[in-house]
Amino acid sequence: MGIQDIIEGKKQWRAHMARVKALPPDYQIVYKEIQRYFFKVGPVGLTDGSLLSGIVDFFEEGVAAGKGVLELLGNDVAAFCDDLVKDSRTYADIYQESIRSKAGDRSL
Repeated sequence: MGIQDIIEGKKQWRAHMARVKALPPDYQIVYKEIQRYFFKVGPVGLTDGSLLSGIVDFFEEGVAAGKGVLELLGNDVAAFCDDLVKDSRTYADIYQESIRSKAGDRSL
């Protein structure tokens, strides 16, 4: 990854966060919780940016339709997040696989 890629990535992230800051306060709070959750759970595809930007798209549509954020997601935001990444590989999965692999090597 070159310097230009890093600079471009920062520009894209700033533009993304500007979209988040343009959302109503309740949407911003829920977005930040979703972001924190995903950074903790670690879906492998998170770094490509499409998951979080897709959520902002979804939120912008909800705002345009006059819906509250919990009308869109339901009351269990963590369940909503889990549902989004249920078929995605996570860093936790990779870690578990490495532990199983190491345990298997020791049994030989």
